Amino acid sequence: MSEEPPEENVGGLDEILPPSLMPIYDGYLRIETFRDTYGETYTGIMEAIVAIVLIGGYLYWLYLFFLAG
Repeated sequence: MSEEPPEENVGGLDEILPPSLMPIYDGYLRIETFRDTYGETYTGIMEAIVAIVLIGGYLYWLYLFFLAG
């Protein structure tokens, strides 16, 4: 039996995904690498900033839809 941990012996999704889905999987891998590199705190702050921007855009859309029309 090898000395490697079990997860080292298992391949990733890239072994079973069709080539047409690889760009999506590559994006997922970039996000996971970012999370591993910078930690959950930094990622949480970035997610909060994105959420604030999205909420601001939604509120602006509501303003335009109901009040500026």
